[in-house]
Amino acid sequence: MTNARHLNDDDEGAQVIRLATGRQDHAEDDSFDERGPLERGIASGLAFLRRRLSGEYEVDEFGFDPEFNSTVLLPFARALYEHWFRVELSGLENVPKGGALLVANHSGTVPLDALMLSVALHDNADRCVRLLGADLVYQIPIFGHLARKAGHTLACQADASRLLSKGELVGVFPEGFKGVGKPFADRYKLQRFGRGGFVGTALRAGVPIVPCAIVGAEEIYPKIADLRPLARLLGLPYFPITPTFPLLGLGGLVPLPSKWVIQFGEPMTLDEYDADAADDPMTVFELTDHVRENIQHMLFEALLRRGPAFL
Repeated sequence: MTNARHLNDDDEGAQVIRLATGRQDHAEDDSFDERGPLERGIASGLAFLRRRLSGEYEVDEFGFDPEFNSTVLLPFARALYEHWFRVELSGLENVPKGGALLVANHSGTVPLDALMLSVALHDNADRCVRLLGADLVYQIPIFGHLARKAGHTLACQADASRLLSKGELVGVFPEGFKGVGKPFADRYKLQRFGRGGFVGTALRAGVPIVPCAIVGAEEIYPKIADLRPLARLLGLPYFPITPTFPLLGLGGLVPLPSKWVIQFGEPMTLDEYDADAADDPMTVFELTDHVRENIQHMLFEALLRRGPAFL
């Protein structure tokens, strides 16, 4: 289906180019079919713009725009993924084809780990992970809109359940801002996993939990201090001070080129529990603690495999 879409894109763009240049179709002239990468790129881009202007594209109930995501958002993230962070994947075979809840550690001061996880699954597992984000994410102008376009939604049980019922791969970072904003001295030490709401969601939906360890994000913006008064003034959970920010101004926003490893663990099936177990605090607590311990162990393994952070 994807290949057919690309061919149609080229056909539409080719027609625009032919009209603009005066070139006509001739059965005996196949020179246009042998156009180079630049011409094909222009054709595809023109077709994309035409669909945007005419409204001929699909968006689901959460605002997910698959074409915009793959054409506009992912290419930038992919450049970081391949050339800056040089991400290495492990355990990709553990990602199920159907509905599942992906649970990962969260770090980095700026949540680029969410972007890298999205690229990894889109390009290597043909899955669009639907990440659950905090309310603050969707209150930021433009950023919240782009997050919706990328397929993400609020971290609430209702949205997660609807996505899982559709067979989607849903991703959650239980540490929240406590994880992404922790100081560099606490790197790769998991913070508390909240109240285990993600476990209750998985139990009610009857889907497995896939643990995920992300190594590399801790080093991109090493947080050495926090200007809490300024953070409160701006309505932010923290305002970080790093070795390069704000000392280097906008240059300090460039992430350091650490080497990344993303490891997917074996799915944790919950078949022995029924949906009512989601209302048992002790069961939810035990499962939450088990998931956390599993991810912490995976982090130590991935750190050993990666070696030095910047080599």
